Amino acid sequence: MQALRDKVAFVTGGSRGIGAAIVKQLVEDGAAIAFTYRENSESAQALVDEVKRNGGRAIAIQSDSADPNALISAINETANTFGRLDIVVNNAGVFPYGKPESFTIEDIDRTLAVHTRAAFVSAQAAIPHMGAGGRIISIGSCFVERVPVPGISLYAMSKSALTGLTKGLARDLGPLGITVNIVHPGPTDTDMNPANAPGAEEEKAWTALGQYGRGEDIAAAVAYLAGESGNNTTGTAICVDGGYAA
Repeated sequence: MQALRDKVAFVTGGSRGIGAAIVKQLVEDGAAIAFTYRENSESAQALVDEVKRNGGRAIAIQSDSADPNALISAINETANTFGRLDIVVNNAGVFPYGKPESFTIEDIDRTLAVHTRAAFVSAQAAIPHMGAGGRIISIGSCFVERVPVPGISLYAMSKSALTGLTKGLARDLGPLGITVNIVHPGPTDTDMNPANAPGAEEEKAWTALGQYGRGEDIAAAVAYLAGESGNNTTGTAICVDGGYAA
């Protein structure tokens, strides 16, 4: 039985990496999917085609999560296309790295816009379309719990803000029957951070298991929270980090 049959999900940054794994998992569980991408239309269309070949429903929407109007438009398009909206996954991200003094105000603003403001705006836009059983899930980071090396302060700050947002929205939306949670990945094997990249061995050593995770591991946690299994879970974090924060 497909746990998300007749549900509609919206995933930001869904054309590759962890986002694409989430899209595939939610489709496998029966949901219709809309996902955003910023630039790579070929990857986005390839994922839509794969979903359709496997009997699923999906659309790709070009939208930059740093643009609140584009994000709102994408959520409204999703609800209008599929007739409802049940699940929102805030996944789109950037990875600023460097000394604090190296970042411009524009770098700071974009990071906060993509990670923090976008999650708030997407909730604002989704709430009118959601009923009881709605799900809002953000993808955080293991750096919220532990920052073992320099150069990650801006990224860690922006992801840490999602914890407060998750807890606050859980209180705001609980009376409506909408749950709000966050999933914290650890080092994860993607095209942006491959498990065979320079420095990968150091990242593995930060975890208790000594290994990279897979996008599918994160997607499984998202699917758990998105389905009936997540009915009594809200305002909390699930760490899928190989014991990074242990």
